[in-house]
Amino acid sequence: MNASIRNNPRKLRRGASASRRLAAQLAAQLASGMCIAGILAPVPALAQNSSEERNDNEEPIDEIVVRGSYVVNDRLQTATGLGLTVQETPQSVSIMTYQRIADQDLRSLTDVISNSAGVSSRAYDSSRNAFSARGFDVDNYQIDGVPVHWDGGSSAGETQIDTTLYERVEIVRGATGLLTGVGHPSASINLVRKHANMNTASGELSASVGRWDTYNIELDLGAPLNRSGSIRGRTVLSYEDGDSFVNYAGNEKTVVYGVIDADLTDQTVLSVGASYQDNDPTASQWGGLPIFFSDGTRTDFARSATVGADWTYWATEHETYFANLNHEFVNGWQARVNVNRTESNSDMRLLFLYGSPDPATGIGLGSFPAWYQNQRKQDDFGVRVNGNYSLFGRDHELVLGVQISRQDFVYDTANADGFSNVGNFHEWDGSFPEPGWGEPYTFEDTSTDQDGYYLATRLSATDSLKLVLGARIADWRQSGVIWGRETDYGDDGVVVPYAGALYDLTEQHTLYASFTEIFEPQEARDADNLPLDPLLGKNVEIGVKSSFLDGRLHTTVTYFDTRQENLAVEDPDFVPDPGSGRLVAYMEQDGVESDGFELEVVGELTSNWRISASYTDFDATAEDTDGLANAVNTRFPSKLLRVFTTYDWSNLTIGGGVNWEGESYTDVVNPATGDSERAYQDEYALVHLMARYRLSDRLSAQLNIDNLFDEEYFSQIGFYTQLAYGEPRNYTLSVRYAF
Repeated sequence: MNASIRNNPRKLRRGASASRRLAAQLAAQLASGMCIAGILAPVPALAQNSSEERNDNEEPIDEIVVRGSYVVNDRLQTATGLGLTVQETPQSVSIMTYQRIADQDLRSLTDVISNSAGVSSRAYDSSRNAFSARGFDVDNYQIDGVPVHWDGGSSAGETQIDTTLYERVEIVRGATGLLTGVGHPSASINLVRKHANMNTASGELSASVGRWDTYNIELDLGAPLNRSGSIRGRTVLSYEDGDSFVNYAGNEKTVVYGVIDADLTDQTVLSVGASYQDNDPTASQWGGLPIFFSDGTRTDFARSATVGADWTYWATEHETYFANLNHEFVNGWQARVNVNRTESNSDMRLLFLYGSPDPATGIGLGSFPAWYQNQRKQDDFGVRVNGNYSLFGRDHELVLGVQISRQDFVYDTANADGFSNVGNFHEWDGSFPEPGWGEPYTFEDTSTDQDGYYLATRLSATDSLKLVLGARIADWRQSGVIWGRETDYGDDGVVVPYAGALYDLTEQHTLYASFTEIFEPQEARDADNLPLDPLLGKNVEIGVKSSFLDGRLHTTVTYFDTRQENLAVEDPDFVPDPGSGRLVAYMEQDGVESDGFELEVVGELTSNWRISASYTDFDATAEDTDGLANAVNTRFPSKLLRVFTTYDWSNLTIGGGVNWEGESYTDVVNPATGDSERAYQDEYALVHLMARYRLSDRLSAQLNIDNLFDEEYFSQIGFYTQLAYGEPRNYTLSVRYAF
């Protein structure tokens, strides 16, 4: 490790953030003290009652899926709330299971998305990522089935949420406005928490070391807390510290999670818990490297080049507090009450470099230092009731519920008391001086209220034909102050219908179709800083789902067609204004259509051979004033291939895969000629390998190699007319002990 990293201010900047981390860690460790019995005697690792975890947002079913599977046959709540399996859901559903996450050593939500079917990720900069599916941004998220709002532009580390908190990640592609409140047709991502459902005290301890001096240690403990086992506790602790392939950059991450699950009666289960994640990076980048030199030629920087300084950081804290109450009535109906609070905070000292350097002297970049802090608090309350009813001699299913959400968002800034000359960027060493900062002031203080009332039913028209019908009545309003201007807008009583049909061709093959309307209020703002009109449209999806080998292997073939009005696209005529913090503006685009297909195969080919493979191909276009179709959202690829497989030989497991992406691009302006040019990311493939050896029944060692052939590619290109490189070859060696 070089001296500039050893002496990095990140190692010295502790202050209030460190105090909060220490308090949270101590509190979690005290709360989990009653679970420590798990380390006093060897026991099976995290024994479970069903599937990967028996979770509060799922109904138990007869079939048990072991934790080592790539498929889940539980009933899911992500799409309709009816508790349908993947086979019964009239939409494309992909699940990143615990085993798949462990096999590929996926540490963050961004890692999961970059390896999942039908979705892709692009970086804004070193601390923020954007996700996309079917040509549209993904902005629908759930935790244990409860919708939460995360904003990529004012990120507080949400896209870097650590996977150690979750048992699996469910991704439903297509519009999910029935439950999430808005009908955006990309995807909804549901993070399913780990819960305390073990029958005996158990746990796992793991440690890893990776390239760029990255170290990680995790502890996962769970145990019954009383003699009968009706009260159970679980805690997860994780700590990571390391540098990066980017000069002067690094990150220190702390994760703490605790949950108590209690059987209040034979029919009533209460879950109460909290999680905390702190990201403490150094040399954070705001934006990326220039695409052009001042003479109009393309730049060719090393992958380790940076626009971050040794004092820049984008520190984030993300906390959640939750309580879920599930009750099963005598007649088989179920009621669920959930209360959830999310608090996200960002503390930023940033530096934006703009312009085009001279290819010989490196001179020509301007600088804009920035001081920001933001805090987002969201409170959610929901009630859901579901069960069976009889009509016309057949049994049907019904769910009805209400979800109430309020979010408060405050964004503060401070002016720098001077600007410094960047000088020769070819000699950039991160020592750019930090300015003094003026008195902080608030430039955004808004509240967003969203209420939703929904009802859906699954009708058994015949033994083979099932119809899913539903609707949500949505209220949405935002009010407050943005840049000194009062804002108050929204919509009330908007009806978002949902319809689906499933026909069982055989016991293994199901033909399905679904339709939903699209409604989504937009926070994107135009060049005059005014919000765009709500997004409107329709989404249709048809496909065939199949199940083989007693549910151990699933396949899906899907065709989708989406049409939208008022889609937010970047305004090419907007000139970034770092002084106001506005680097991009949007405009409404009508006549937007996305149509394409998806193929997915996931599960077990044999008892010791697992596979996950998918291919996505679509066209997302919009008509211009001449009636010609032009591609939209092109900074994300429209063709994706994801393949990963593992094979077991006795105590050895070997695996590998490839992530291939088709070309993506952004149209940018060449500063020398003033003409528009296309900045391309050509198609590329990243190859990954893994090997795990079981040293004993409890101890295993695993090696992961990512980007095996050291492919050079861009993690983003064209945003702010800048670029950033993706990660070179990386490797991680880990050891895991189960007790």
